[in-house]
Amino acid sequence: MIPMTEIFDNAYKALEFARKEGADEVEIYCMKGRSISIDIHKDVLDLAKESLVSGIGIRAIVNGAVGFSSTNDVNRIKEASILAVRSARVRGSDPQWSGLPGKSKPAKVRDIFDRKIKDIQIEACIDLAFEMIRGSKSISSVVPTSGHFVCGDSTKFILNSNGVEIEEEDTVVQASMDVITNDAPLSTASEFDMSRKLDVDFYKIGEKASSLAKRSRNGISTQTRDCAVLLEPMAIADILENTLITSVDADNVQKGRSSLIGKIGTSIAAEDLSIIDDGTFAGGLGTSLCDEEGTPSKITPIIKDGILSSFIYDSYTAGKEKRESTGNAVRGSYTTTPSIGIRNLIIEHASFDVIAQTQDGVIVNSVIGAHTANPISGDFSVEARNSFEIKDGQIASPIKSMMISGNIFELLKNIDGMGKDVRKVGEIITPTVRVARMKVIGT
Repeated sequence: MIPMTEIFDNAYKALEFARKEGADEVEIYCMKGRSISIDIHKDVLDLAKESLVSGIGIRAIVNGAVGFSSTNDVNRIKEASILAVRSARVRGSDPQWSGLPGKSKPAKVRDIFDRKIKDIQIEACIDLAFEMIRGSKSISSVVPTSGHFVCGDSTKFILNSNGVEIEEEDTVVQASMDVITNDAPLSTASEFDMSRKLDVDFYKIGEKASSLAKRSRNGISTQTRDCAVLLEPMAIADILENTLITSVDADNVQKGRSSLIGKIGTSIAAEDLSIIDDGTFAGGLGTSLCDEEGTPSKITPIIKDGILSSFIYDSYTAGKEKRESTGNAVRGSYTTTPSIGIRNLIIEHASFDVIAQTQDGVIVNSVIGAHTANPISGDFSVEARNSFEIKDGQIASPIKSMMISGNIFELLKNIDGMGKDVRKVGEIITPTVRVARMKVIGT
């Protein structure tokens, strides 16, 4: 693995190589990371490994055309730089390119780095993974089927020819557990947690998964009807990710792949509902000093009191509209170019005990099939998993099989409350959401 100091040195070299080759602008994205991952099969550890990664990605711009190349070999830095420039020339001019971000003051962020994670050894990670197994076996009649643990730290360095020069280190830990009841009728469930700090209760992950699986046994049939539907954090996050988020992506809007074209300033949700994207949210999984192009992280109101306020932009899509980027350029590795994505999507509404205030409805823990939603119209039809009837303000019988269907924009307009169980589901931060009326399809 390339040492970080050597990566810094080579970043400056790569920038100069690309300039000498004739690039108008150059961006260098460097990354170094270490991760420990553990796979669990039933109640034993199937695989535990430590991985190291480092490398450089180079974007070169010639007459507005973008070329890209990457390498993790220090001896091929010059070759990769030249290749990036040559690939830009092959692509031809792009008159809509407005330039890479310029130098500006990074945002202030906190709680994205934990020394305990950086220094953790694989033996300690194995102990934490076993805690999930212990938790899952603490509930009678339930056994683990699989699980996953991963933690790591990474350092990124962004350098460009417009003066951007930003270094940042962060950490993350994620863990999940799947379980099944070991006697008929069979029922499955899963649970997870994720954090920037080593503050996760791993025992509780397994325990909660097993408790949910046991409560989900002996499911009954439910009637097909329109009723109140309570979507727990995993369920609403999955639906939003495959509908609303694609609709507010400026690249999709500009290419005619969104039903929200021309609707800025109009009502698209309940008047008490707000959805913001916050790249500075303390401890968020998407929190950073800047986005993956070097634009300082920002707070972007996407929906404010039910009104569509903004789409999310990177520097290219923002330049096409002669506006500022919202700081939503993201990428998963030095081997890829940036694309538009959320940072920390936060759902806000008046909160109360939504279960106690629901006389007749259903509550859904998670959904299957959200990826089949229509990303343009927002229509979706998904299978509800680990769902329960709600009767007179109490969670009642588990539901054996159920589908829910609807349209994301109708769903947003029918949200009439949220619980207080806020949690991070990846980069989406949300509590349980109550939709006043929604189609439930029973068996």
